[in-house]
Amino acid sequence: FEGGRVLTAAIAAIDLALHDIVAKSLGIPVYQLLGGKHRDQIPCFATCGMPSAEELISNVKLLMDSGWNVIRVMMAPGGSEEGIFEPRESIPLTADRVIALREEVGSGPVLGVEYHHRLSVAEAASFCQRMPSGTLDFLEEPIRDESPEAYESLRSMTDVPFAIGEEFASKWQFMPYLERGITQFARLDVCNVGGLTEAMKVAATAEMHYIDLMPHNPLGPICTAASVHMAAAAPNFAWLEYRITPTDSVREFDTEMFPIQLSAEGDRIPVPDTPGLGVEFNEALAKEKSFEFWEAPHLRRRDGSYTNW
Repeated sequence: FEGGRVLTAAIAAIDLALHDIVAKSLGIPVYQLLGGKHRDQIPCFATCGMPSAEELISNVKLLMDSGWNVIRVMMAPGGSEEGIFEPRESIPLTADRVIALREEVGSGPVLGVEYHHRLSVAEAASFCQRMPSGTLDFLEEPIRDESPEAYESLRSMTDVPFAIGEEFASKWQFMPYLERGITQFARLDVCNVGGLTEAMKVAATAEMHYIDLMPHNPLGPICTAASVHMAAAAPNFAWLEYRITPTDSVREFDTEMFPIQLSAEGDRIPVPDTPGLGVEFNEALAKEKSFEFWEAPHLRRRDGSYTNW
């Protein structure tokens, strides 16, 4: 029986550890095990919330002044009440604010919007149709991804490039999205898909279809390091998600637990030449700490029905 994402995440932990062990035993960085590196630095994108139109523009300008050129903005709130998300309230707000942002910053920066699987096909189409051509460089995960046919239907309604795949747990889940041109960026997560072994197979398949990787990377120093080595070794790479920026700190990476870890210099992470992944883990400290479970928010609509987070 197929184990799904939980099993492939466990496999990823073992796979990444084995790559780190073998590379350290040989005295080489992990990317050498993957065929060598195509680049010395990994371009990253920053994330920006959307509390208001004014704050959005201010935060994006702050990022640009700090050297960031690829910026993803989160969708506008879909209601003022806590725990409520109404797509039809979020869509016009998000569209108006993104259009105003593009007019303010010009055509130079790469701009994308993240909708985190919260829309239906009709709602996503309505959002895309509000976007003047050239406003958005990508739209991330507007609808749930279990049905390639649903995404294919949405793909036929808009020319906005899609970024899909952060929840995929195998190369087979990626296959229809790559082969049928449904996504234009592969949001590959090395910790969901089973580690570097499986990730490089997805990367190669994406390369065959001229689709660049845009890895999902909110999980911490080990995922960041593994993603950097994958991005160095894959020829078809766009940008890596990085969550410690002037406008975002979704995961403060624990420097006591991870005394040696990779970090960005401006909007790029230098590819390390140290043996292994380039991360050191304080195993003794980890044994002393209890596991802290994080539960995703629970969202609903005003009629009481459940909606995606």
